[in-house]
Amino acid sequence: RALKHAALCLMLLPRFLLAAVMLWFLDFLCIRRKVLLKMGERQDSPDDPPVCVSDSNKMFTWESLRAVWHGQKLDFLKSAHLGEAAPNTEVVLVQERRQVRILDCTKGKRPLRVVRQYADIADFLVVYIEEAHPSDGWVSSDAPYQIPKHRCLEDRLRAAQLMFTEVPESNVVVDNMDNSSNAAYGAYFERLYIVMDERVVYQGGRGPEGYRISELKNWLEQYRKEVMDPQKEVL
Repeated sequence: RALKHAALCLMLLPRFLLAAVMLWFLDFLCIRRKVLLKMGERQDSPDDPPVCVSDSNKMFTWESLRAVWHGQKLDFLKSAHLGEAAPNTEVVLVQERRQVRILDCTKGKRPLRVVRQYADIADFLVVYIEEAHPSDGWVSSDAPYQIPKHRCLEDRLRAAQLMFTEVPESNVVVDNMDNSSNAAYGAYFERLYIVMDERVVYQGGRGPEGYRISELKNWLEQYRKEVMDPQKEVL
């Protein structure tokens, strides 16, 4: 086990050090503003949310380094991969306070996704995982809500209720306190997936920089054309 952990550290170390150096540079406000401006100019679609960082937020901290390492480790060890079976992890329904499996949230053979305008061909689901920027961790000072780290399932359920304040019709479940969905899907900080026939058919990049709603919408548009095309037989 110790040998496996050491090998994992060696494989992740170059990528982690690169991210750490970038965070250090971003603490110089002139560099931060220039980098964010360049990223905004390269934005492929207005559907993709820009990466926003307040001038008051420290980027290079012990908590930020821990969060980056945690996210990279989850991404490397995730069990969800494109074209393979989707992990059927346990989640908790927010309203009913009842445990279900994540694939129980699909209906028939429709894809599971997170863009509501495609309700005619897909079901959407938000899986609320651990907080990326908790008020007692790598805090985001300009966040609309200040949420501490979840110490128990009730903390996580209470925080998830805030989503219904913003979007009452949301379909939201929470990850269990073992963080099994987060680990299986490499979801930290945020990630988009499409699951169909219990297989991963779309896997987005890790957020925030890899969070591309436009890519997901393009996939769904293509799928809609195939489903609606009378010349094609859908099995």
